[in-house]
Amino acid sequence: MTTGFSINSAGSGQAEEKAPATERMTGSQAIIRTLELLGVTDVFGLPGGAILPTYDPLMDSSKINHILVRHEQGAGHAAQGYATSTGKVGVCIATSGPGATNLITAIADANMDSVPLVAITGQVSTKLLGTDAFQEADVVGMTMPITKHSFMISDPQDIPRALSAAFHIASTGRPGPVLVDITKDAQVGMMEFNWPPKVEVRGYTPVTRGHSKQIREAAKLISESKRPVLYVGGGIIRSGASEELAKLAEITGAPVVTTLNARGAFPDSNPQNLGMPGMHGTVPAVFAMQKSDLLITLGARFDDRVTGKLDSFAPEAKVIHIDVDPAEISKIRFADVPIVGDLRYVLPELNELLSTEFANKLPDLGQWWVELDTIKNDYPLGYTKTDDGLGSPQHVLERLSALTGPDAFYVTGVGQHQMWGAHFIGQEKPRHFLSSAGLGTMGYCVPAAMGVKVANPDSIVWAIDGDGCFQMTNQELATCAQNNIPIKVAVVNNSSLGMVRQWQALFYDGRYSNTHLRTGHGTDRIPDFVKLGDAYGCATFRCERDEDVDEVIKQALAINDRPVVIDFTVSPDAMVWPMVPAGVSNDLIQIAKNTSPDFGREEGEN
Repeated sequence: MTTGFSINSAGSGQAEEKAPATERMTGSQAIIRTLELLGVTDVFGLPGGAILPTYDPLMDSSKINHILVRHEQGAGHAAQGYATSTGKVGVCIATSGPGATNLITAIADANMDSVPLVAITGQVSTKLLGTDAFQEADVVGMTMPITKHSFMISDPQDIPRALSAAFHIASTGRPGPVLVDITKDAQVGMMEFNWPPKVEVRGYTPVTRGHSKQIREAAKLISESKRPVLYVGGGIIRSGASEELAKLAEITGAPVVTTLNARGAFPDSNPQNLGMPGMHGTVPAVFAMQKSDLLITLGARFDDRVTGKLDSFAPEAKVIHIDVDPAEISKIRFADVPIVGDLRYVLPELNELLSTEFANKLPDLGQWWVELDTIKNDYPLGYTKTDDGLGSPQHVLERLSALTGPDAFYVTGVGQHQMWGAHFIGQEKPRHFLSSAGLGTMGYCVPAAMGVKVANPDSIVWAIDGDGCFQMTNQELATCAQNNIPIKVAVVNNSSLGMVRQWQALFYDGRYSNTHLRTGHGTDRIPDFVKLGDAYGCATFRCERDEDVDEVIKQALAINDRPVVIDFTVSPDAMVWPMVPAGVSNDLIQIAKNTSPDFGREEGEN
């Protein structure tokens, strides 16, 4: 939602403590005081002229830890990592013009992946608006399509209410980003501060409780199904409903598939977990969805990477769709039972019905599991090493997972390494696997991992990046080194834009147009990631053979006083399998080039 909001009167419930009834201060002081009272302890930002008045009182705050990034995009992704790993609102700050526009990619990313984020930007003074003043940009207009709401504040008296409303909007309903753009004269102007402010976001009334009649219809449909599948999206993690999901899976005995954003919502060790569905999903997960007669859809949105060719996706399945965002329900796939509500509240009611009134009506899924177990046994997740003598990226991530364990946080960039990470890094807990899913933002990994480490200083945080992604935001390693944020970076270096190269190999006759990066495999590395990491104050390693992977990872795990960068030079010929080519049915999933499992298609069927 981007329009129709106003600040009015109602309780916000945001305060952690009370300030004096009324205190005279500048707008900038009000910004910092409001953030403190909202419970903010960490922010990521970069100062500039239009936001400079706010950075002055920030220096005096004993409650807010400001992390000075090297690029505003890094601030946005760091705030995303902070928010995704904790469930709290992430905060980033930038100046006007290019400072604000540099945040836009991270804001768009947060919007696609439903991450609670508040971006505070400075703006030129009110009298200069619309004059093409120095570093003026209409960031409110630019961000309206990619935020839940964008505020423009020109009156210092509105600052506490606007920021409180921004946090409320960002963190309730379907989480997402909110922009608060504050003119320079509003920052330097005087105002009467009182707390808590009374806020009302007119027209914004997210539904949390599902309709009881619809929940009963869902239970009835589950009791009638023979081949149900729990299709779990990132909404289950955003709502904090993983325990309720586990109970639903136990009650129904149904198989579970978890999307990229839902990795860890249901433990990999549970035999009901079939893995990730979709374009690069596991064969059992794709098979289960295609053959299901009921998709119990929890906080997922039927995106194209899951469905493939839509009109052939799960053709026999009825759909229960539970989502806090009514706009998602029946947007792509018609929902036979639509339920608008927060999974934290809907699932307990559904579980209660299934455990009591429908307990003796639940189907026997024995035959369904015979089919699924056959597929699991016939098509286990694996890989074939390349014959060029170079390292195997899948082996790197398998061993990294085994040696580090499920208590660590794993953050990936975008591309082949992202898919290998989703498959080969075991996940047992929600919020421990982070990635840019919907927008697919190269450059997300290192700053997001930085944000995760700030929020979880006692945990191991691995940034799993590709050599292409890593070169977009690796300057934040300087931020990490200077602020004692010891993340560990595993660069899966195949010397190319790997996923693009894979498509060129499969669909463009091996014509590798502009995908070779020359970052590894020889003395002509540009850049040399070991030297680069060393320049940034990191401990650095290079690993070129599978035999050395364990030892290098163990050495990295032993270093906790500074960031670590490992250059894992691997084969450019390694590919991500399985794969459903874009625009075709999921029935045509390939487990290797021109090799597909038999899903029982009729002869000649496409």
